[in-house]
Amino acid sequence: MDRRAFLTAATAGLLLPQPAAPAAAASSSRTLRADPFTLGVASGDPSADGFVLWTRLAVDPLGGDGRGGMPSRDVEVDWQVATDERFARVVESGTATAGAGAAHSVHVELKGLEPGREYFYRFRSQGRLSPAGRTRTTPAGETPLNFAVAACAHYEHGYYTAYRRLAEQEPDLVVFLGDYMYEYGPSGYTALAGRVRTHTPGKCETLADYRLRHAQYKSDPDLQAAHAVAPWLMSFDDHEVENNWAGRVSSTGAPGFERRRAQAFRAYYENMPLRRASLQGAALKVNRRISWGTLARFHLLDTRQFRDDQACLDGVRAGCDERLADERTLLGADQWRWLESGLNDSTTCWNLLGQQIMVAHRDYKIGPGREVNLDSWDGYAAERTRLLRSLSRTPNPVVLTGDAHMHHLAELKTDFDDPDAPVVARELVASSIASDGDGYRDRTWISEALQENPHISYIDQRRGYLMARLTRDELSVDFRTLDYISRRGARARTAHRLTIPALTGAAAAGQAAPRVGWGVVG
Repeated sequence: MDRRAFLTAATAGLLLPQPAAPAAAASSSRTLRADPFTLGVASGDPSADGFVLWTRLAVDPLGGDGRGGMPSRDVEVDWQVATDERFARVVESGTATAGAGAAHSVHVELKGLEPGREYFYRFRSQGRLSPAGRTRTTPAGETPLNFAVAACAHYEHGYYTAYRRLAEQEPDLVVFLGDYMYEYGPSGYTALAGRVRTHTPGKCETLADYRLRHAQYKSDPDLQAAHAVAPWLMSFDDHEVENNWAGRVSSTGAPGFERRRAQAFRAYYENMPLRRASLQGAALKVNRRISWGTLARFHLLDTRQFRDDQACLDGVRAGCDERLADERTLLGADQWRWLESGLNDSTTCWNLLGQQIMVAHRDYKIGPGREVNLDSWDGYAAERTRLLRSLSRTPNPVVLTGDAHMHHLAELKTDFDDPDAPVVARELVASSIASDGDGYRDRTWISEALQENPHISYIDQRRGYLMARLTRDELSVDFRTLDYISRRGARARTAHRLTIPALTGAAAAGQAAPRVGWGVVG
């Protein structure tokens, strides 16, 4: 069985022959009435000697109480890790407890494996076998990296064909930058896209609501395929809790927001391949660093949990001087110190900043005057300047961004109003997997928007993701797009391609970034 056949069979639930049982067997003789692996499998946060394995048991994913139709008792789950697709060479195995209080989720943290190696994993419980997943450890040296960048997957707005196409490209790593699920009730946000599919009833407000919504999204076979193909680096934005929330402040002013946020965080952890240390009481720690050997370091940010409330009542507005205040923070003092220290101390060839909202200034008003999105870094301009100054001293910085529902390629400057200001980094903004529906390509509007924002050189309003290849010498990126998602079967193609050459040696820090080479493909 070749790899593509393996991936197809694994994500379709066509299970491989079952080898001898692990030494530790499930302790209960009571069996479940149906397949408990309806939500698939996933892995994440790879290190040189391990990774996190995830699954969540649910015999009825949309069971009304959010528990997936599972009994109110813990269930033991066996797991295996092998070096081959057929699990003939199992190198690690064990048993984990899927706790009823944790929505029967399982998080297995592996250590002691070989660096830079591909592995395969699966679970078994109550006599049933899960689909198999593919994952890997990070390398020790400068091994090239193929990775995907994705964000924003509103279930109602269309099918997850982009996830399927991403999986077919078999990346080594997937970087997900927020809005994995949306909290709205049915038709709560469909003005731009209509409704192709329907959310579970009700707006997400309770733990059961969030668990149900995650289960609905996780039930999608295209999403399961993308999780099964590679380890993911997960981060959240706003919709995993509530649109445009900020710190302890609800965007709607609803009472009890801190409790709601804590419940959303708990459900998020239960459904993601995150390490146990990430769930810290009512908080969720997602700012962290993942190194790909000596080649690259990913600095993953949290741009929601520690920010000041948006200025001037939020939204896209003109004339908001409050956004320029020096004391306004997006990252919070502790995260800022953590980030600056990590950037200053980095010894890798590349530094990739994975975060949720556009760093580049973006003027939304065509013609005289200026309108900016106060939920993005434009609403925290002074801290953005400090960030960009720090990036100017960092070896080969690149910013990876989600949220915008459009592909963007932007040059980052400490002064966006000065055409001669040096470029300190590039920002690559991934369009959405599904949010805002089929998308479109309004060439007139794009031309006007690019003229209004000369530091932005490419915009595409269609759905898609980024596929990148990183070596010591360069970062090459394909902006992948789909023509439609309102029905199944769309092909993905490379709409634009660019190459960012690396600065090496003494030139790697303290100099302006080189010009980007890119061209239209097709």
